[in-house]
Amino acid sequence: MKKVMIYLFVLLIVLVVAILWFVNLHPVFGGNPSNEQKELYSRFNNNSKGKFVNLVPTEMNLSVSDYYSMMKENLLGGKDRNPAGQIPVTAIDWNEISSGEDSLTWFGHSAFLLSVDNKKLLVDPMLGPIASPVSFIGSKRYSEDLLHIIDEMPPIDAVFITHDHYDHLDYLSIQKLKSKVGQFFVPHGVSAHLIRWGVEQEKIIELNWWDETKFQGLTIALTPSKHFSGRGMFNRDTTLWGGWVILGQQTRFYISGDGGYDGHFKEIGSIYGPFDITLMEGGQYDDRWSWVHMTPEEAVQAHLDVNGKNMMLVHWGAFTLAFHGWTDPIQRALIEAQNRAVNLIVPQIGETVPLNRDFAPVSPWWDI
Repeated sequence: MKKVMIYLFVLLIVLVVAILWFVNLHPVFGGNPSNEQKELYSRFNNNSKGKFVNLVPTEMNLSVSDYYSMMKENLLGGKDRNPAGQIPVTAIDWNEISSGEDSLTWFGHSAFLLSVDNKKLLVDPMLGPIASPVSFIGSKRYSEDLLHIIDEMPPIDAVFITHDHYDHLDYLSIQKLKSKVGQFFVPHGVSAHLIRWGVEQEKIIELNWWDETKFQGLTIALTPSKHFSGRGMFNRDTTLWGGWVILGQQTRFYISGDGGYDGHFKEIGSIYGPFDITLMEGGQYDDRWSWVHMTPEEAVQAHLDVNGKNMMLVHWGAFTLAFHGWTDPIQRALIEAQNRAVNLIVPQIGETVPLNRDFAPVSPWWDI
């Protein structure tokens, strides 16, 4: 018995060492901010004891009963948490994207190609097959792998990253994109991941909440969100998270990034609103983590808070990261939008939507 215990203990030690070795050496986990960056961040109002913090105190820990209930739901399976079959991707119209008209093209979840003032801008370009650091664990994409469309894209003027979670910042996507992107805009600390992946430091601009800059005639600002960050086992909240304001000559965009509902939306609206279109996170929600993701109804309210004209719900349609049905977000958002007189657009994955014309009526393409 004693030998068995020793054997199990040694096996456990080997397993822990192997995991730590994998996390430290595999590039998919990204990098860590330098000592110089940490010193800079320590002087920020939204950084405390080496960690970025939300504008309001946020309880981020799940209880034992929460973990138990999640394990139970995961084992029993939820109703319609995944599509019955693979979601089709609309043939991408690169000619329309390359025209001078402002437009957006959705790739599922929170990944977008925006055309603003004839600048091509990618938001959270997670185009890989699985929202996970490893291929054998994690949520697989509902549609086909979209990495191949990177080869078809025109040169990208800028990429915008909201935060460093795997469903927003994808190692494989960045590897294929980095040679055709002119500039990366990221929250503070996220540059460490990109630099480890071979992106030149001079191509990366880091911002803090409320920082504003100009880029090729566009006004760019990073705005607060109520969320968290981290890719590895020991680097939670060492990088910042947020949403993006992108203001062009004809179109004023707001991308919420991930995060729970709170008073920052009204402040964003008072400073930068109105917006012609808002891309509002409203999927992967749960009462057990209400602080970290909005419900569809909260997303509609946040859209109104920022003084948006047209709204698109994001953070759904690609991965299962919560326990609700995969179409619940859009179905609930449509009801709430109708009740609140909000114009909600729902393009298919791959569809390009011109932004200076009347929008087509919503078609329930998700009923597959």
